[in-house]
Amino acid sequence: MNRVLIKNAKIVNEGTIFEGDLLIEDKFIKEIGDSISPKSADIKIIDAEGNYLIPGMIDDQVHFREPGLTHKGNIETESRAAVAGGITSFIEQPNTVPNAVTQELLEDKYKRAAEVSYANYSFMMGGTNNNLEEVLKTNPRNVAGIKLFLGSSTGNMLVDDEAVLEKIFSSTKMLIAAHCEDEGTIRENLAKYKEEYGDDIPIRYHPEIRSAEACYISSSRAIALAKKTGARLHVFHVSTAKETELFTNKIPLEEKKITAEVCIHHLWFTDADYDKKGSLIKWNPAVKTEADRDALWKALLDDRIDVIATDHAPHTLDEKQNPYTSAPSGGPLVQHAVVAMFEAYHQKKISVERIVEKISHNPAKLFKVEKRGFIKEGYYADLVLVNPGLPWNVKKENILYKCGWSPFEGTNFKSRITHTFVNGQLVYNNFKVKDIRCGERLLFDRE
Repeated sequence: MNRVLIKNAKIVNEGTIFEGDLLIEDKFIKEIGDSISPKSADIKIIDAEGNYLIPGMIDDQVHFREPGLTHKGNIETESRAAVAGGITSFIEQPNTVPNAVTQELLEDKYKRAAEVSYANYSFMMGGTNNNLEEVLKTNPRNVAGIKLFLGSSTGNMLVDDEAVLEKIFSSTKMLIAAHCEDEGTIRENLAKYKEEYGDDIPIRYHPEIRSAEACYISSSRAIALAKKTGARLHVFHVSTAKETELFTNKIPLEEKKITAEVCIHHLWFTDADYDKKGSLIKWNPAVKTEADRDALWKALLDDRIDVIATDHAPHTLDEKQNPYTSAPSGGPLVQHAVVAMFEAYHQKKISVERIVEKISHNPAKLFKVEKRGFIKEGYYADLVLVNPGLPWNVKKENILYKCGWSPFEGTNFKSRITHTFVNGQLVYNNFKVKDIRCGERLLFDRE
């Protein structure tokens, strides 16, 4: 039997921090207490004095590129980077090649993850203009949700038929996650800049092309449709001040039918960073102004925005160095998300308790993840130890993404993840990922 006793940790759970011990037996948290004595000689003991013990992050939006785009990343490499970053569960998106828009293609991804994933996993079913029948077959017990692209996407996944959209919203009780950017507005903006610059548009115009207005038009339409149909809507990667006004903090998360996510890069970077970082910080939606970033922080802290995610989407450096119109949007983030949030804690922007709420508790509540996202007896031992005073520098040698680069390269972080447990197994310890691929399929408490 796998037994691990973590002693003297600052245990962070449900808005409190208390010093104590935690006993892992097999996959589960067996006991939590002020002082637990080892009851057998085969228990591995970890002294965590001074370190925070948090539930592993549940990242509700990643793109691990398998199948079809594996020169950028794959489930094995990116889940390995994820556990090094304190992410113990991920929800991956359907815009792979082929797109996961049939139940058979969706299950192929689950089969692959069962063979190679270091972290727990779920994969979203993709909606299109013509696959409603397949969408409605999706099992709410073992699939995280339905993903709709209401803006540009890989393959044939742009859902722009209003009748189809309303039918999807009104026909499923499952969570619908939406990428909201208005395609017509973006095309019009792009045409204007292409006329002036051709394909080599300066990257600083990216937030003008994929504008705040494009985001707001699409988000507000999706929310209006959700209210009309009663659909359960989750808006991915909110990036503008104006959009934050669309969400409420007047009711508990468990009662919300419309929820919102913000990503690490929109909380960290602004348009002032394009001159230095260039297309390395080209994302869709775009990183926007300092005022937008400040508004996102405000909405996160007052609970209009419910969760923090990464939208991890690796591309090769060669691809990123193409001219504007052919340089892909997206970047790798899973290895550095949790320490980036702890950097915000050091900057007094957010408490550790609130970090845990937004990266672990709330994704578990929002998706109704079974027995994960909290530090409770009987829950899966998906746990992370964070040393808040062990500085390190992000450099090529310690980047684990298959693409080999990070927008955080050169950054000095004050905090370091020292241990990550997935289903009770110690899979990561001080810059070393063990070859233990013990990720399991996420299950959801819903019918």
